Amino acid sequence: MNLRVPKGTLAVPLKAERSELRSRRDALLEHIRQIVPAIQDRAPMLDQDKRYPKKDIAALHECGALVAPLPCDYGGLGLGTEPEAAGHLAELLHMLGYCHLAVARLFEAHVNAVRLIAIHGSPAQIRRAASDIVAGHLISLWVTDSATSPLRAGESGMLAGTKSVCSGAGHIGRSLVTCLHPDGTTRLAYLSTKTASAMQLQTSPQGLRAATTGQVDFDGMSISKDDWIGHPGDYLREPDFSAGAWRTSAATCGCLARLVDLAIDHLVQRNRAGNPHQQARIGRAWIARETARHWIASTACMAEGADGASPDSIVATVNFARIAIEAASVEALNLVERSVGLPAFLVGTDIERVRRDLGTYLRQPAPDEVLTEAAAHIVQTRQPPP
Repeated sequence: MNLRVPKGTLAVPLKAERSELRSRRDALLEHIRQIVPAIQDRAPMLDQDKRYPKKDIAALHECGALVAPLPCDYGGLGLGTEPEAAGHLAELLHMLGYCHLAVARLFEAHVNAVRLIAIHGSPAQIRRAASDIVAGHLISLWVTDSATSPLRAGESGMLAGTKSVCSGAGHIGRSLVTCLHPDGTTRLAYLSTKTASAMQLQTSPQGLRAATTGQVDFDGMSISKDDWIGHPGDYLREPDFSAGAWRTSAATCGCLARLVDLAIDHLVQRNRAGNPHQQARIGRAWIARETARHWIASTACMAEGADGASPDSIVATVNFARIAIEAASVEALNLVERSVGLPAFLVGTDIERVRRDLGTYLRQPAPDEVLTEAAAHIVQTRQPPP
């Protein structure tokens, strides 16, 4: 799990330096808490208009959140690139998921992209990304190709093809993408995407509207040898490929917590929270919320490589956490819908929007495969009975 950056770059900091880093990370979280109400207030209109959260991303940049994922020796706080920062990153993603899941989705992809560049990029490429981030750029991560026109580079360096299901399409100027290399392999590439052509999907997602998910056409753009990051297949290397799902789950937990809070507020305001049947549903929803939170708390440090677990154990644990949090969220959605009733489906209300965002975000790929692979690891590694 060690990042492949220049020798000595990630040397273990002295105790005093670790203390200073922790203080700076604590300060960042405090700044985030201060801007959360404004992000939350803007969410309904952004959702209604399907508008990119430009002010929210700018606010995250101003408080240092966009720079924070960079390794410490490149001017960041290591949130996503240093194991010791796992707890702070989990709390940050939880807060963003709580106030607006679409913003959390965009930020989590930024963290993922920065981590991949830090792991697989050269020192010059990491510095290039750091310079872009300091200038205020959020980095997107686009890995899904159009079914009919996958992104590919020609021998001349000319690009052709389309990436699909791109969060922030049309609004993000720097992107890490998977691209077919002229030698036939698939590699990561770090590109300026200001001039890329963004298009709407033929059918748009119900939730996460402010993430402005669309297609991006790269026809006519060029790529240089310095844009290629790492080696063939780096994006799919384990444990990082699967372990990164914990960050998505952390944002999910935040949205789940918001949904349960909104439901309880609704019942209290309508003087229905004292009904024993409602209290039973509230209790079960609260258990689901706390179950999800405990899974993240117990998984984050392991997933970031803080305790030296084996790659297989990391992948299995994160996969179990992902499935447990999905199950908790689905249960809470059902309980909230039954408790609140029709108001949970009235367009324009916070509870309808949060319910819709959570339901959309839960649909991560291959849940059955994730569960069976994790279970197989347990069967293979557990101690035989005495």
